Amino acid sequence: MKTSKSTYTMIVSMLAALLMLVVAGCSIGEMADSGTTEPADGQKLKVYFLDVGQGASQLLVTPSGKTMLIDAGNNDKEQTMLDYMKKYHISKLDVVIGTHPDADHIGGLDKVIDQIPVETIYMPKVQSNTKTFESLLNSIKNKGLKVKTAKAGLSWDLDDQVHVDMLAPKGTYEDTNNMSAVVKVTYGRHSFLLTGDAEAESEKAMLASGADLQADVMLVGHHGSNSSTTLNFLKQVNPKYAVIQVGKDNKYGHPKSAILNRLQKQGVEVYRNDKQGTIEITTDGKSIHIVTER
Repeated sequence: MKTSKSTYTMIVSMLAALLMLVVAGCSIGEMADSGTTEPADGQKLKVYFLDVGQGASQLLVTPSGKTMLIDAGNNDKEQTMLDYMKKYHISKLDVVIGTHPDADHIGGLDKVIDQIPVETIYMPKVQSNTKTFESLLNSIKNKGLKVKTAKAGLSWDLDDQVHVDMLAPKGTYEDTNNMSAVVKVTYGRHSFLLTGDAEAESEKAMLASGADLQADVMLVGHHGSNSSTTLNFLKQVNPKYAVIQVGKDNKYGHPKSAILNRLQKQGVEVYRNDKQGTIEITTDGKSIHIVTER
């Protein structure tokens, strides 16, 4: 069958146009998955690993403006915490979690609760006879709050897009570090595992529970101490990024070289408060963007 010149030209033009559409489609798909596009304002989960020196504090702000504060540094960081609340325009805290009674985690919480309305507070069922703990309980009482027990198995939606699972503590431990509340926060494809001072015993219990521990971002347990971040636990979490909340020239020698080497061998990109100040990690559920203070 003989094809006319005009028909041949039309077929070639149609094939060329189809090829352009296919190529354009591939480019769009690659761009969506590359993680290079900056998430749009109002659609991001923001997680701030606040620089509170030798202590820990994480502030989360959801796309709809819901807020969650986990720990608040030591007693000498009370004003620092209030300054952070002002800087990030926090007028209300929907959820507060005191991971465990150590002063370098709950020391600044009393003043935060004194100054900012709190909807819900979680703490593990463990007591401490310190003035720091007593001061926190007084602030909670004065605000008419009732503490909910932090324990494995709890879950809730921080908003309609951000889900929180509490993975520890599982059971009761003599060491208060192992009583640390551990939470996994998920938004879209990405998740954060925030571990408090949970040590090897708690990590083993989480592994045995069969919980989904995988997370893109992991707060390294106990400021990078040898007591935490066991190899089995790290492999199960399989993070791309890790944050170590630690102060400069601290007396504990955190983070330990063995933990840094372990993270490096697993190909984890590490961020540290002592070197980079406050670390802000944002995600639109598809990509992750990290900004450091210095």
